[in-house]
This record gives sequence, structure tokens and C-alpha cells, in this order.
Amino acid sequence: MAETSRRPSFRLLAAVMAALVAFAILISLGNWQVRRLHWKEALLSDIETRRTAAVALPLEDIRRMVADGQDVDYRRATASGHFLNDKERHFLSTYQGEAGFNVYTPLALDDGRYLFVNRGFVPYDLKAPDKRAAGLPADAVTVTGLARGRLAAKPSSLVPDNDAAKNIFYWKDLDGMAASVGLPSDKVLPFFIDADDTPVPGGWPKGGVTLIDLPNSHLEYAITWYGLALALAGVCGYALLRRRR
Repeated sequence: MAETSRRPSFRLLAAVMAALVAFAILISLGNWQVRRLHWKEALLSDIETRRTAAVALPLEDIRRMVADGQDVDYRRATASGHFLNDKERHFLSTYQGEAGFNVYTPLALDDGRYLFVNRGFVPYDLKAPDKRAAGLPADAVTVTGLARGRLAAKPSSLVPDNDAAKNIFYWKDLDGMAASVGLPSDKVLPFFIDADDTPVPGGWPKGGVTLIDLPNSHLEYAITWYGLALALAGVCGYALLRRRR
């Protein structure tokens, strides 16, 4: 009889311990999401500050920051030179729901280096440069836009391999773009610039296509985890109350 009378108490203790462990896990997950929320809000604020800076950084400043290992993404930058329009590369993209390409054109700088500039979007039927000849400047230009860091590798195995022969790039492989048009890799700056939306003759390419889409659902996740912890506490409290009665 003594062993039988102890069994419900042991089961109750085990249930309470399991509930406490689950409660602690739910609270810790909620706390983690709150920390992620603060981190994401700070990141978005930093990006907005960079993107809307009153003064665009000279190209050399961006180059030094990259050499020092600093993050240059979304910093306003400016560069001057001549576009090598016959060497533009095409990155598969969409713009306002329309499929097409972002045009990456090497900008030849006065010091003999090259910078790939994302000039903006063109629809499928304007992929060929001769169909938008008005937007191919022959004279020196000054480009202002947002600096973007290079990718070290293909972002996912699900992304197709680039087709340099057809001039269709599925991911922004800077070395591959440079090699496909015969530019020496040591002369190509290790970052891009996404041109702003300043109109170009003929209207194409359309600049200002940089996507800044960083989802911030951490508050909802935190509420979910805290809500589950509260629900668990309520269920356990109700069960213990019924047991006492």
C-alpha cells in the first residue's frame, strides 16, 4: 500500500518538472527573439542611415573600407569613368512584377581599374544593347548609388549555374563577370555599385533597383513563445487546482 500511495506523488513530481523545463525553454526562446528584434532594428536603422546619407562617399573610401574588412553594403558612393557598354553583363531579375535583367556594366576608371555598376533593370525584349542605344553613354559619366559587397560563392545549391556564354547570370559572381569579358581580376574593384534612379536617355536601364527586404517578424515570434509559456502555466495551474480539490 505504501508503494501504491507514493506512485501518484512521483508522477505528479515528474509532470511538474517536465512542465517547468518546457516553461523555461519557451521563455528562453521568447527572450532570444527579443534580442534578435533589437539586433534587427539596429541593423535596419544602420542601413537607412547609410542609404540616405547626405554625402556620397568617394570610391577610394569604399575601396579602403573593403580592404579593412568593413561592411560597405548600402553605403552611398560615387564614381566617375567611361562605361564599357560592349561588355555589359545581364543578371536575371524582376522589376515591379516584370521579368528581365539587371544590367551590370564595367566602368573604366581613370587609373586603369574597373568597377562593375548595376545600371538597373531592362525587360526581356530589351536585353540586347542595340535595342536601347540611347541609354549607352559614350562620354564620361558620374554614377551615384549604393555600394554592394561581392558574394564569395553561389548563395545556394538551388541557384542555377551562371551561363556566361549566353550572358545570363543567376547570381552575382564578380570574378565570373570580369572573366567573361576579358577584364583582369586584379584590376576589378571587389564590390559593385547599384546606380540610383537618376533617369538615363531613352529611359533604360531603370536605376534604383536595390532591394532592401529584411523581414522583421521577431516581435511576433517573441509573442508566440511567451504566449505558449503563459498557456502552459495556465494549464498546469488549472490541473494542480483541480487535483487539490
